[in-house]
Amino acid sequence: MEILNNELQLYLNDHCEPEPEALQAINRETYLKVLKPHMLSGHYQGRVLSFLSKMMQPKRILEIGTFTGYATICLAEGLTEDGIIHTIEVNRELEEMLNSHFKLTSVGKKIKQHFGEAAAIIPALDEENLDIVFIDADKKNNYLYFQLVFEKVRPGGLIIIDNVLWKGKVYGAENDADTQVIRKLNDQVAADTRVEKLILPIRDGLLIIRKK
Repeated sequence: MEILNNELQLYLNDHCEPEPEALQAINRETYLKVLKPHMLSGHYQGRVLSFLSKMMQPKRILEIGTFTGYATICLAEGLTEDGIIHTIEVNRELEEMLNSHFKLTSVGKKIKQHFGEAAAIIPALDEENLDIVFIDADKKNNYLYFQLVFEKVRPGGLIIIDNVLWKGKVYGAENDADTQVIRKLNDQVAADTRVEKLILPIRDGLLIIRKK
């Protein structure tokens, strides 16, 4: 779901960094072979994630929800030479595709994959100074993931949560269960004095959270 109209989105795409060839190929293959391909971050949001990562120059990143690896690669572009991105995916059937996608890039060696339930993997992850966390998985557990990663994020680190505008439903009259969950997440983060936060109206909404 794009919050911005198509003409504006095309203009933004044309006036940011071009989409790397490897990511163009991943985009095409995702739309050809994978159910719900719209879950892919895509060109503009991918460049936003890459830009934020390059600004942070992170050594450690955690991604919750790998899907076909598009955002993983974008985030990995900003890693330090010895940096690592841990990425968690519940669907093991994507492993072969992910391995082929990561081999297309120069950052594949910096990607460490984990398969299984994020709620079980995160507490066992031996990382205590995460620079960036990107949450883009099952929406009903977004706030749980936020809570699980919070102490693992260093002061000044970023937690980024996708799909927080939920097709525009969170600021409309809709009151279905999924909309209520995301609306509650946004309200809980907005009231959290331990962090600075803002929502960027990119694709389906990116919530950028900075730990104080």
